[in-house]
Amino acid sequence: MINLYIDFDGVIMNTIEVGYGMIKESGREVNSDTCDEFFTSLDWKDFLNKKCSQINDPINSIQKLIDSNLFNISILSHVNSLDEAIEKIKYIRKYFKDITFIPVPKKISKTKMVHTKGAILIDDYAGNLREWESAEGIGVRFSEKLNGKGFYAINKLDQVIDYVKENLKVLNKLQS
Repeated sequence: MINLYIDFDGVIMNTIEVGYGMIKESGREVNSDTCDEFFTSLDWKDFLNKKCSQINDPINSIQKLIDSNLFNISILSHVNSLDEAIEKIKYIRKYFKDITFIPVPKKISKTKMVHTKGAILIDDYAGNLREWESAEGIGVRFSEKLNGKGFYAINKLDQVIDYVKENLKVLNKLQS
């Protein structure tokens, strides 16, 4: 089985888009300082359950990934606070009891939290994917407009099944 890591923000839910919109509505500029402050002090329960929405049917897509028996699936998500991690875990647990959720402190690279060699990361942020591939992983970019920015692109999570089936021999070599 292939280790598959799925990002949360911008892949499962539109938290980045909604959060940036809320920052702009408050009259502040979207930059690293305002984002850190905003996302750290946010009521994540309310934010996830009332303000944000899922992107392109991720729950059914993840179930298809599970049913394919091709992957060991984990959610690998940057977090700004313990509250954010708790609420994201609760959100995922509403749908899946057995998927591992790995919260990654925002200032740490996702590559430092798991074994990347031969593992796939689905992420919307190309910077994370570049780091992942530098650590011998396989980056797949989630983009609603299928803009890969140099990476294989998908706009629905279960599309990674076709990618894996087409590249299974190469992927199996990378994992050994």
